[in-house]
Amino acid sequence: MRSIPGVCALPSRRRAGVALAFGLALVTVVEVARAQALPDFTELAEKWSPSVVNIRTLERSRPASGSELDPNIEEFFRRFGIPMPGRPDRPDRGGPRGDDEPQQRGVGSGFILSADGYVMTNAHVVDGADDVMVTLTDKREFKARIVGFDKRTDVAVVKIEAGGLPAVKIGDVNKLKVGEWVMAIGSPFGLENTVTAGIVSAKQRDTGDYLPFIQTDVAINPGNSGGPLLNMRGEVVGINSQIYSRSGGFMGISFSIPIDEAMQVSDQLRATGRVTRGRIGVQIGQVTRDVAESIGLGKQQGALVTGVESGSPADKAGIEAGDIIIRFDGKSIDKLADLPRMVGNTKPGTKSTVTVFRRGQSKDLSIVIAEVEPDKTAVKTSDREPRSKSSAAAQQLGLTISDLSEAQKKELKLRGGVRVDAASDAAARAGLREGDVILAIANAEVANVKDFEAAVARADKGKPVNVLFRRGEWAQYALSAIW
Repeated sequence: MRSIPGVCALPSRRRAGVALAFGLALVTVVEVARAQALPDFTELAEKWSPSVVNIRTLERSRPASGSELDPNIEEFFRRFGIPMPGRPDRPDRGGPRGDDEPQQRGVGSGFILSADGYVMTNAHVVDGADDVMVTLTDKREFKARIVGFDKRTDVAVVKIEAGGLPAVKIGDVNKLKVGEWVMAIGSPFGLENTVTAGIVSAKQRDTGDYLPFIQTDVAINPGNSGGPLLNMRGEVVGINSQIYSRSGGFMGISFSIPIDEAMQVSDQLRATGRVTRGRIGVQIGQVTRDVAESIGLGKQQGALVTGVESGSPADKAGIEAGDIIIRFDGKSIDKLADLPRMVGNTKPGTKSTVTVFRRGQSKDLSIVIAEVEPDKTAVKTSDREPRSKSSAAAQQLGLTISDLSEAQKKELKLRGGVRVDAASDAAARAGLREGDVILAIANAEVANVKDFEAAVARADKGKPVNVLFRRGEWAQYALSAIW
């Protein structure tokens, strides 16, 4: 039998060597193919890192006592309302200095919106700062002017006097998909120009207030706040704002403000230095499945009107307590948080249409949107009179509460309630703060501290609890679980 020219004609050792070489080449090809299937962030990082800035905030030194705190850790504690044992009012760096010498307060990130020096960041990064210092990747440092900030959305705009800066490209959040690769650039723990990557875990993540967040598994840590979240096209789709953490470090869940929402706020801040929002003057609550079925609504949707402010746009439009608002300007209200967002994003003075479900029928009502007034406390500290002391249950929740005086009840036109004298931990994260008046817990009316204690004892510790509270003239719900 004649041998076939090629491998078979080679000696056995050489045939084994050729096979081994072929196998190694095949493995290499497979590895290259796998590597090519994964995203390459090198070009994105190189192109867009110069558009990201480091932000240091300074404040004038004040008398302080206690141990020193790292400004990055202090920023995390301050952001999430966690108490700092032994914390001085301001970190004391030691050494002789004048009373007016600025001391570092915290660090964060930001990104350049325009070539003429407008920079976007988080409101909590610059709130309370005496000076804001912006450092570019080329190590140039500028003292920034705070154009404005909005605490409700946690968006801020600052301005530096520079030109020809590399501005970011704004993306379309509506095109962002769950599972899509994204990249963050920022200064975690003060480490400038740090790049991390991951995927979009969820969109429209409801955490209350006015924003549905983008949830990702991108590593975000204190100092990343205010930095951009970019898609694979190099477009900014969000502002890195919050983390979920029990340790102060990254635990696989982070939240970003959608850039379309942030740009709406930014445009107002740059135009007027403040943000105006619409209001209609209703107190709203959750529509439960049982209620929806019992009244013939069909499915659990909309916002239940629990109260209407006298003389408000809702009152003038004919909205009544017990109505369920199911559409606003033709857009469906699928869940409770949709209504305040839609109304809040409507320009005051706009004539809108509200669709309510009342006694088995839908009805369209015309309404003129009013403007939200700045938040204020419901009860001033100076107005307080001696009352019952805070309960042990309240203290476990991070609350210090007290009864309302008869004079305060009369002034506020309330039958009862308890005043929040201080809020920290879970209570602060749920949105409660000093001066608020708690009116109900888990749909149980709270007239005094004793009622509060009883309501907490009855509450299911494993489920979210609704807290109805009043701030100024406006009553609202804390929807997140605080127990």
